[in-house]
Amino acid sequence: MSNKNIEKKIGIFGGSFDPPHKGHIQIAKLSLKKLKLKYLIWAITKRNPLKEKPMLSLKSRILLSKKLVGKNKRIKIQNLDERLKTNKTIELIKFSKKKLKNSKLYFIMGSDNIINLHKWHGWKKFQKYCTIVVFPRKGYLKKMLVSKAYRLIKKDKLIFLKSKIADISSSKIRKNYLIYR
Repeated sequence: MSNKNIEKKIGIFGGSFDPPHKGHIQIAKLSLKKLKLKYLIWAITKRNPLKEKPMLSLKSRILLSKKLVGKNKRIKIQNLDERLKTNKTIELIKFSKKKLKNSKLYFIMGSDNIINLHKWHGWKKFQKYCTIVVFPRKGYLKKMLVSKAYRLIKKDKLIFLKSKIADISSSKIRKNYLIYR
């Protein structure tokens, strides 16, 4: 029997990564292991439309992400905004699904992002193309469970991965950077 029809599992870990940190690399590595992914696309967007202008340039965020990832060949750092001519996550997911035809896609995010997912362009269509994987973030569980997106996403299209991820966030890093400047 041919292996051509076997679905490859591919993860998409998208964000502005401003800055990337050890919590991001922990999530990436755990996703590879727990979901048995062939590889993970670490998709850095130039700008998140729901956040302030990034502190670091796109080039800096790409270089810092590559440094964090090191020699791990299963984590692929990419910026597809220019190629797609948009920074909309749904377009990244649709593009990936089209390009990776025989693959099962997993979109990876923190539980803090599910709270505002309903504000993302085309968010209801995510589940048509991928399974949404949620990593816990300290202090967000209750808010997530009552969020609009959580209520409307089909539960078979949602995976929660338990883990002890470092309690660190890009927002906290930026805030501390500005305080000590």
